[in-house]
Amino acid sequence: MGVSLAPPSTAVLGDRFARELPELAVPWQAEDAPDPRLLALDEHLAAELGLDPAWLRTPDGVRLLVGTHVPEGAHPVAQAYAGHQFGGYSPRLGDGRALLLGEVVDAHGRLRDLHLKGSGRTPFARAGDGLAAVGPMLREHVVSTAMHALGIPTTRSLAVVATGRPVRRESVLPGAVLARAASSHLRVGTVQYARATGDVDLLRRLADHAIARHHPAAAQAERPHLALFEAVLDAQARLVAQWMHVGFIHGVMNTDNTTLSGETIDYGPCAFMDAFDPATVFSSIDTGGRYAYGNQPVVMEWNLARLAEALLPLIDDDQEQAIALAVERLGTFRPRYSAAWTAGARAKLGLPESTPPVAAKALVDDAYALLEQGRADHTSFFRHLGSVARGGDAEPARGLFPEAAAFDAWVARWRALGPDAAAMDRVNPVYVPRNHLVEEALAAATAGDLAPLEQLVDVLTAPYDERPGLERYATPDPGDPSAYRTFCGT
Repeated sequence: MGVSLAPPSTAVLGDRFARELPELAVPWQAEDAPDPRLLALDEHLAAELGLDPAWLRTPDGVRLLVGTHVPEGAHPVAQAYAGHQFGGYSPRLGDGRALLLGEVVDAHGRLRDLHLKGSGRTPFARAGDGLAAVGPMLREHVVSTAMHALGIPTTRSLAVVATGRPVRRESVLPGAVLARAASSHLRVGTVQYARATGDVDLLRRLADHAIARHHPAAAQAERPHLALFEAVLDAQARLVAQWMHVGFIHGVMNTDNTTLSGETIDYGPCAFMDAFDPATVFSSIDTGGRYAYGNQPVVMEWNLARLAEALLPLIDDDQEQAIALAVERLGTFRPRYSAAWTAGARAKLGLPESTPPVAAKALVDDAYALLEQGRADHTSFFRHLGSVARGGDAEPARGLFPEAAAFDAWVARWRALGPDAAAMDRVNPVYVPRNHLVEEALAAATAGDLAPLEQLVDVLTAPYDERPGLERYATPDPGDPSAYRTFCGT
């Protein structure tokens, strides 16, 4: 199972998901793309997947990336899943505008999905047109590339291809397909769908598939499916802590957007926070703030509770015992998340290992209280602190706060502990996808100018390395960041 590129046109994609779980896979083909044109390609990822970047730029390669050139033996499928969307349960969602082309074995021997988004209507499309526009697909390309460079588990954009087909949203926009790679596209919603069928054998085969693919150690546990739940819980606790450390707001944390692998998936109305405020929401559809920055850990715990419910028949034959075991494991989410968040926050402040836990907690809590009170820029604050730790000018950091006295008092306590500036620079990025710069690049690309997008992606691939001449990429939005809104693009 893998990809052979000698010659490239004979590339073979595996179909493990479709073979092992046919009840969750609907064979389907991508719609034709009248005039496909490659807009973005991650050549490093292509090579990692065993795909020749030069071949992907050929007409056949571009057609593979939109799903119209299907290698012999490949079996593209639309995947079935359910999900809670903004708290409301939808029993049948699925890949309404997406296809799993198949699986490849990457350069590290890992099985990876090759998946398309925006490739046309499927039986799961409901009222949607199955298409995607250039802007939202390039947003996923930009942000997922940045997340990978930041060291955060994520699905990754391989390429974005303009289709030559117009897409009607609020206006008529140029259409595009995103080709992405992932450890898999198994979601909490996938398990919910299998549970809702009432077919316990299907549920068990799905859970065993997930164990084998993502959490093999669970197979050796006394209760493998309870161990699966615990492994997913642990991965998601660590993932959300990493989101919080960089100010990332997913924007649509539905259960169908929560992976079993622990990777970030589906960059719809996502954004990075500038002015620190736990209530920050950018998504135009999140009118109640359900998925606000500060709510993300609680929402993930809620999503994991839904996963536990779906797995109950596998945890124990006695439902009361199954519930008790699931609730006990779910209760470990908060301490796991807290441990991951605290470790990351200490690292962001460069606190030595010898710092007493009580003192470290007080410094962390007070730093975030300062940020919130002053609505200071999240990314700039932590990066500027690195200079302060070196004995440099504190003014860039101090200038982020309207009241300098409180900042100075906090800095004095912090510097007394001897923070490690070099360690801080390794975890505090200079560059994140600033919302105003993302919008600027997407607008230019939609109009046919790819240069701003390519420059932005280049900057974001090395987020911790400060480079001369790139100051604008480290500068907060000069306007009102609270007025910024993002859209799903569906």
